[in-house]
Amino acid sequence: MTTGPLPHRPRCRRAVLTGAVALAVGLAVAGCTADEPEATSTPSSAVLAPGKPGEPARTIAPEEYEGMGDADVVTDADVDFMTRMIDHHAQAVEMSRLVPERSTSGQVARLAERVLLSQEGEIRYMGRWLEDHDLPVPAVASPSSTADGSGPRAPQTHDHGSMPGMLTDAEMAALAAADGAAFDRLFLEGMIKHHAGALTMVEEVSSAGRDEAVQEFSSNVAADQIAEIDRMSRLLDEL
Repeated sequence: MTTGPLPHRPRCRRAVLTGAVALAVGLAVAGCTADEPEATSTPSSAVLAPGKPGEPARTIAPEEYEGMGDADVVTDADVDFMTRMIDHHAQAVEMSRLVPERSTSGQVARLAERVLLSQEGEIRYMGRWLEDHDLPVPAVASPSSTADGSGPRAPQTHDHGSMPGMLTDAEMAALAAADGAAFDRLFLEGMIKHHAGALTMVEEVSSAGRDEAVQEFSSNVAADQIAEIDRMSRLLDEL
């Protein structure tokens, strides 16, 4: 089935790319000033301090935090990002697995393969980070889940509405029912929306998180997804 061009798509593309570029600039500025000394601030909510090997993490109240200096602490924002991003990535993986049997575009197929491989690896990384901090790991990141494609689909631990960019059940059903050029368009539009939501989550943890590993990881996620948004937008223009 042939579909006509979407009249509002160029405006959406500019809006998404403008926000993505703004985020990229913010992350770059933050990176350039990383070596400058900064004052220790007191968090407004409790943070987690990882325990010694074999010991659980402990909670530090805000009033106990002042004066800790560069202590190894993990904020609620760090934990929330790593936990929710696992489920967020899982939907992108599910979307990408639909491509081989439904797409007629070699470029879309190659893009989906990249998304699949990179986000499966990132799901495993986030699961290990949570385990290392003695924190619960979403089922989708467990060895028996679909992270490696060998097990049944694990239930997600968060409602779709709680994470920006997540496709609704109806949108996922429409994607699964489409094929050919119609599928390619729905896939690209849906994945652009999905990636833009991930950038929103990165922006949130960049301002509220403290864990260096989470900050570095989230910056890498942003860089990859900004590049992929640009590529997908160009592919949409060619459909």
